[in-house]
Amino acid sequence: MNFQVTGLGLDKRKLDSPQSFLGQEEAEEAEDGQLLEPDAWRTYVERRNALREFLTSDLSPHLLRRHHARMELLRRCSYHLEVLPKHLALGDQNPLLLPHAMFQLVDPCKFQRMKTVGAAQARIQLLLLADLLEQLDSGRAELDALLEAPDPRPFLAGWARVEQRLADLSAVMDSFLAMMVPGRLHIKHRLVSDVGATKVPHIRLMLSTQMPVMFDRKESVAHRDWATLCWFVTVQPAAPEQFELRFKLLDPRTQQECLQRGVIPVAACTFDVHNLLPNRAYKFTVKRAESYTLVYEPWQDSLTLHTRPGPLEGPAPSLRGKPGRP
Repeated sequence: MNFQVTGLGLDKRKLDSPQSFLGQEEAEEAEDGQLLEPDAWRTYVERRNALREFLTSDLSPHLLRRHHARMELLRRCSYHLEVLPKHLALGDQNPLLLPHAMFQLVDPCKFQRMKTVGAAQARIQLLLLADLLEQLDSGRAELDALLEAPDPRPFLAGWARVEQRLADLSAVMDSFLAMMVPGRLHIKHRLVSDVGATKVPHIRLMLSTQMPVMFDRKESVAHRDWATLCWFVTVQPAAPEQFELRFKLLDPRTQQECLQRGVIPVAACTFDVHNLLPNRAYKFTVKRAESYTLVYEPWQDSLTLHTRPGPLEGPAPSLRGKPGRP
């Protein structure tokens, strides 16, 4: 996005059309009040239209809402390190360039240090994105108030500052869009251990995101002494994933009830948790099973379900469950 301040890219023929001016009543009111000379009024209308065009296209409320939604999604993503060859020629059959082979070459201790760097970069990136988005919000509010000001004279007198503000907000938007995609990590030292005479490929580390795992709140339901949990990922992965489902009884009343909690590995997107207590509230959380490449996971979806009332029947509650329906 490049906002051209000089000239503002306006077509003079459009300025001569009635649509480019203020409403008839506003124009007449300004002229009747003799606030501006005709030439100054034309300049005011030209600059006001340029500002309105910027606020309705480059910095529109719809665009800002969309960026807020994308920002919220990034806050819920998990962040991983990818080990990739620095240069890959078309048709290269070098087995060392395969991802699993490259991981075997990487020094584990150095990779753990880079995971710490990756986690810090992800946190900083989210903080910077939030700050840039706040600047866009406040900048739009400031310019919108200026656009609605009834007296055109301060608007014209401060136009140089308005031009600079438009250029600054354009630069902020460019930075925000560029930072939305996680980037490369800088490697200060070699990550690959000495492998003798083997030709070691040059590698690079990339910070990537995975879409959040979220409960299906329509399909996840509690019954008297069991609950069905369903979840999904917005972008389906190429390979099956492993998940970790946690549950616990809220407000346990006895030592025995404190055992009403557990961690269940699941290889599907649904699971039935049995032997729960009737008429009680349970909190469930779900996430991907932790992997070697995970560096930062700031959010996990949680869901609270209340079992239906009824007498407790059958054996004593345990932490067992079974996979839900496919």
